[in-house]
Order: sequence, then C-alpha cells, then structure tokens
Amino acid sequence: MTDPSFHPRQVLLGAQAGAVALPVCDHYSGVEARMKKSLALQAEMADEFGACVFDVTLDCEDGAPVGGEAEHAALVSELALAAAPGMRVAVRVHPVDHPAFEADIDTIAGRAGARLCHIMVPKVECAADVVRACAALDAAGAQALPLQVLIESPLAVHNAFDIAAHPRVQSLSFGLMDFVSAHAGAIPAQGMGSAGQFSHPLVVRAKLEIASAAHAHGKVPSHCVVTEFGDEGAMRAAARRAADDFGYTRMWSIHPSQIRPILDAFAPGERQVDEAAQIIQAAIAADWAPISVDGVLHDRASYRLYWQLLERAHATGRPLPAVARAWFPPPPTGLA
Repeated sequence: MTDPSFHPRQVLLGAQAGAVALPVCDHYSGVEARMKKSLALQAEMADEFGACVFDVTLDCEDGAPVGGEAEHAALVSELALAAAPGMRVAVRVHPVDHPAFEADIDTIAGRAGARLCHIMVPKVECAADVVRACAALDAAGAQALPLQVLIESPLAVHNAFDIAAHPRVQSLSFGLMDFVSAHAGAIPAQGMGSAGQFSHPLVVRAKLEIASAAHAHGKVPSHCVVTEFGDEGAMRAAARRAADDFGYTRMWSIHPSQIRPILDAFAPGERQVDEAAQIIQAAIAADWAPISVDGVLHDRASYRLYWQLLERAHATGRPLPAVARAWFPPPPTGLA
C-alpha cells in the first residue's frame, strides 16, 4: 500500500510538484494612487479568501513619465517594500533595449528584489533577450528572482517555444495591443476588442502558440487584457473563453472591477469541485489504482486532472469539501 502520508500533489505530480503555480489574476497599475489602492485591495481580498488570490504588478513601462523613469523606479521599489506580509508584488520594467532598462533593474531588483515575486519584462523578442534580462538581474544581486515575459510581436510568437524553454522564465503573457499594431494595419482595430481578439485568425493563432509553448515547458500562459473595463459581461465572456477554449490559466486585469470576474471565470464550479474531491478520495482508498466512478474509468491521468482542478479551486478562494480541506492546510500567520 502507498504510504497514506504521501500528499496527493506529490503522488500525482512527482517531479512536477514543484512546477510553477501562480494566482489566476495579474493586476496591473502604474499611477501612484492606483498602485497604492491595488495593494490595499490585494490585502483586503487576501483576508476575505484566506489566500493571496491575485498578483499586483507595479508598472514602469507605461506608468513612468518620460524623463521620470528613475524616480518611478524608486517609487515602485518603496511601494513593494511596504506591501503587506505575504502579498505577491511584481514590477514590469522597461524592455531590454530601452535606455532605462538596466537602471530599472539595478534600482528595483537591487532594493526590493527579495520582496518581489517576479519581474515582468515586456517586448521580449527572442531567448537572447531573456539571457540579457537574467544577466542584469544577476548583476543586481537578484539571482533567484523569476522572470515573466510579454510576447508582443509576430517574431516573438515565432520564438515562443525557445523563450519558454529558459529555466528562469515562469510565465508567458500575450500582449494583444502591441501584437495587433505590429502588423501595420493588416489586423483591423476590432482585433483588439473583447470579441474580435477571439475571431481574427492571426490573433487566435498567436494565442494558441503562446499557450502551447508555455505548457510544453511547464510554464504558465497568461491571457491578455480586455480594454472594455466598463463592460463586465464582455470581461466575463473573454475570461471564460481564455480559460475554457484557449488553455490559459492566468489573465491580466487593468481595472479593479476586472479582478473578481477573472477569479470567477478561472475557478471551477461547485459541482466540479465536489466531483474532483470524490474522485481523489476514492483514488486514495484504492491506493491510486484505476477505479470506476459512476461507470467511468479513472486512473493516474484523470487523477492528475482532478487534483489540479482542486488546486485551482484553492488558489481562487473556492470553498472546498471537508474531505479536501486537509490537503490544503491554512497558510502561516500573515499569509506568508
């Protein structure tokens, strides 16, 4: 018999048990007042859900005024250091070919690197850009700080598998608006919209390539923005399609009103959670041998699927059946 003390995650995922697992929502803000509000909201919702359910990424690329890049880098460093304990805070720096890139890394990673969950690097075109970013982080003393990257051009999509293969890369995000504009008018403006981005063939192809590259290397594919932040229906529909039809397990928010719809769209339903808990409990009772549940065969492959569903439920703050709660002990004080 399998030792019952073995945790389902270790039994089912084995060496993959240490694979990247990120909150399903990545919330961006770059203006000082909004960054502070985002960090406060993150702490409030962590208290509500019992876990840090979304990342806050403080933005230098779009947030820093031209000529004020150094001051903005210092600001986001101080905000990250002042964030509540256990909160996941990241920073998007300027692209590697921007004059402020090295200074961004030196200031932000040098001062707050130990407090950050990752650095987001935009406009990555190839694996060499990742190597350059890693070298800058290492020079700033942030050798352990993970990278996330933005894929924003046809060339970057072409190189997505090589980019995802780099061991320092945690996640690939799709930069929809820059991707569309990189086609010099060949993709109409509707391709940036909440509906059009799921119908134009070039945009659809890019999304699928990025998701496939990420999954091929055990990384997290992160879906692009919905710019119509005042349209909750459009937001929910886009998030659901990203999760259900395109293989994305994470999505960007650019307004606080988008956070809960993303959490809802990426979270499994109550019936799914109950079914997953039932199947994993039966699998444990059978020592992980194949079983039949309601006339359907289940084995290690489906066990992994249902276990990962339970992990996603926990990460999105969904209530778990009593039998499953023991598999997800509460975090230490302060959500660290």
